[in-house]
Amino acid sequence: MKTAAFNPYLPSYEYVPDGEPYVFDDRLYIFGSHDRFGGTEFCMNDYVGWSAPVDDLGSWRYEGVIYQATQDPLNADGSQHLFAPDVQQGDDGLYYLFYCLHRTSAVCVAVSDTPAGKYEFYGHVKYEDGSLYGANRTKKDVFNFDPGVLRDTDGTYYLYTGFSPNPGMMREMMSKALLIDGSYCVKLDKDMLTVKSEPKLVAPCESVAQGTGFEGHGFYEASSPRKIGDTYYLVYSSVKSHDLCYATCDTPDGEYKYGGVIMSNGDVGLVSDEEAIAYTGNNHGGLVEINGSWYIFGHRQTNRNTFSRQGIAEKITILEDGTIPQVEVTSCGLNGEPLPGNGTYEARIACNLSSKSGTLQYGSDTEVGEEHPYFTQSGEDRECDGDQYIANLRDGAWAGFKYFDFDEQSHIAVTVRGTGSGTIEVRNVRDGETVAKITILPSTEWTTYQAEFTPKSGKQALYFTFVGEGNVDFCEFLMK
Repeated sequence: MKTAAFNPYLPSYEYVPDGEPYVFDDRLYIFGSHDRFGGTEFCMNDYVGWSAPVDDLGSWRYEGVIYQATQDPLNADGSQHLFAPDVQQGDDGLYYLFYCLHRTSAVCVAVSDTPAGKYEFYGHVKYEDGSLYGANRTKKDVFNFDPGVLRDTDGTYYLYTGFSPNPGMMREMMSKALLIDGSYCVKLDKDMLTVKSEPKLVAPCESVAQGTGFEGHGFYEASSPRKIGDTYYLVYSSVKSHDLCYATCDTPDGEYKYGGVIMSNGDVGLVSDEEAIAYTGNNHGGLVEINGSWYIFGHRQTNRNTFSRQGIAEKITILEDGTIPQVEVTSCGLNGEPLPGNGTYEARIACNLSSKSGTLQYGSDTEVGEEHPYFTQSGEDRECDGDQYIANLRDGAWAGFKYFDFDEQSHIAVTVRGTGSGTIEVRNVRDGETVAKITILPSTEWTTYQAEFTPKSGKQALYFTFVGEGNVDFCEFLMK
């Protein structure tokens, strides 16, 4: 029996953002950076591996630590973190892991004979004269960040990197004569290390986007290339940060044309910026084909900041003209269909979350008021038995779950704790009629309360709104 798949798709205690998905030998592998629960910076942990059978996308296997930051000679003291990686299989059958350390412009490479690792340090991407790509002072060089690697159908390898920093960082990078105005592409030799062409700008950042079609969605970071049919797709995070956009070209290193937004972790684009229905933050991910269907991978924020991110994924549609309509973030993600209307579900799979007054975008300096709910867990980082939950639901705050298949359900129960006293109102439509009203009381322990439940039949969402005084932590709900 297949295991139901949810968003986030990995266990509740795991924080792997920036996920690049690939299928090798009928398994889906995720290569991402590795955040720390309670972390104060991005990507504080070493790389770990996760994989799942392509015919059972809810059954994930932990592959262990696949690469450690201290394995890189540029980071022997362990002072730098491993930023978002990418993986590509070489002509020799080996698997090459490309990454950047968080305070260098070098592109680093590790290698393994299996996709699950473990990986060993291999080298740094360099010019033919041996100088590091990203550190050549004799000419203007690229500031390398978030490497993405494409193997074309003719066997040529292309490396995409780039970043568009804030004004303060921009001045620093300009003083080092580094290119920071978008995503750049170079050809790589078969050794996966040697640059064989001059860098070409393929997607412009916002400051130079005028007249290009990228206006409003200029490149920010997270280059992720794929070839689909005869078209080259570049997925990237735009100046808005919370969205994953795409651009297309008929050559791998030509001038890409802006295509649109594929996903926003607050569904912005399907709703206005002011109406974001989840807490937003940066985003990074890529495309993969699984059993004839295409999926986009990205991530969400937890714990009231942007340093504890978790992977999410959604099925997409690529239309005959090559365009990709934006998809909403759901709770079922890789499941491919609505979740059963009977059973117990963790509150952590909520795809929408908001205070009464709305949401906000997390950043390194975001001030989060006491009215805002958030995803969190007890205990320290990487405990094997996760207990992630929604914390701090106050009057008017709500959590949304999409989607379930309802038939003849008649009862619903919630497990909560906190100082809250009032009701949790359940709806199938955000501002629709109430299909259950559950009375809750203050409790320091997890306590279950139930009520009659009259949901609409068929594919429906569920929205839980707390109405009352105090605050509520929300662990799980049961329907029968």
